Amino acid sequence: MHIPDGYLGPATCLFFYIVMIPIWYTAFRISSKQLNERSVPLLAMLSAFAFLVMMFNWPVPDGTTAHMVGAVLIAILLGPWASVIAISVALLIQAFFFGDGGLTSYAANCFNMGVVIPFVGYYVYSLILKFVGKKTPATMGLAAAIGGYVGINAAAFMAGLELGIQPFIAPGYCPYPYTVSIPAMLLAHLVTAGPVEAVVTGSVVYYLKSKNSHLLNLPKLTLRGEKSGAVD
Repeated sequence: MHIPDGYLGPATCLFFYIVMIPIWYTAFRISSKQLNERSVPLLAMLSAFAFLVMMFNWPVPDGTTAHMVGAVLIAILLGPWASVIAISVALLIQAFFFGDGGLTSYAANCFNMGVVIPFVGYYVYSLILKFVGKKTPATMGLAAAIGGYVGINAAAFMAGLELGIQPFIAPGYCPYPYTVSIPAMLLAHLVTAGPVEAVVTGSVVYYLKSKNSHLLNLPKLTLRGEKSGAVD
């Protein structure tokens, strides 16, 4: 899902930097006020976890590769704003030192993996739990799995769309229209990365809930007016 340099036109790259700058500012402002001595080490550890799992790529039938992200798990533990920070840091290190994703496309990658995945996945997870009512290890694990699956596929759709509009707005960059790029991205994530993301996210949440781990009870990073607190 990492978009490299040269696939998005200058206007698209600039647009996503304009979008991400206030999001980064908000995320860091919230974290500076709400992170405590327990959540800071956890956020660093989860960022390292996301970095690690994103480095494991496997081939898919359409000739590309896919990987899990871990953004929904971070969002469930510390809130989606924490996931923005963790994924952005992981992506920055990958772009600078490993050439995984580009610097011009860095903001677009952060939007797809650090905003779309955690916010979509976290609110899908929350809505399922609200609908179910009873928060058992099984229901929380299942809700987390569904949230992870939906989140990563929403991001795959966005990445495919961003790539697919380039032939129309920036000829000379990505040559494949959205009729090709969106199905290619979705195929890779619906059948490979999505199930892995679901299994890992759901299994971790199920385990933490079954063990009554305090990690599920940490306050979530929220905007003023949003509900914060434990998931159970």
